[in-house]
Amino acid sequence: MRMLSKSMLALVAWSWFAVAAAESCPSLLDHRLRTFDGKEVNLCDFSNRPVLVVNTASRCGFTKQFGKLQTMYEQYKDQGLMVIGFPSDDFNQELATNREVGEFCLANYGVKFPMMEISSVKGASANALFKQLAAATGDEPAWNFHKYLIAPGASTVHSFSTRTEPDANVVMGKLKPMLK
Repeated sequence: MRMLSKSMLALVAWSWFAVAAAESCPSLLDHRLRTFDGKEVNLCDFSNRPVLVVNTASRCGFTKQFGKLQTMYEQYKDQGLMVIGFPSDDFNQELATNREVGEFCLANYGVKFPMMEISSVKGASANALFKQLAAATGDEPAWNFHKYLIAPGASTVHSFSTRTEPDANVVMGKLKPMLK
């Protein structure tokens, strides 16, 4: 019987690890995205946590929800919650550049949770994640600050309308059992 070299064993082990890692990421979270300041975020990194995904806009009557989102993030991040904002101009209420969005969110609401690049969140031009979220829930954003709560492992996705505050009982009732 022929022995495998150390480098061949390492290659086999790495291949097995890569396949196992790829299989452990639910397809819903299998996205690499960019933040408003160009950093890459791999949503697979959050597959074992509840993730609250929100389409945002800086010049909307619901923009004050940023404050509640930031409070929730600070209060529950150590228990696993990840909040991710997706600025969108689909409803003609977003600032012109990623930089302006980032500065606005930090200056006005102290936002420290990841904010992605400006993208579309509805219709044929929606980014891939929002297409999947709409397909999973049957509910596409009808306005800014639509919220999707993705359970750990992406086993379920809950959809909440714009008018539902991030800390509303209906949201917290779904979120709290998911926390560590």
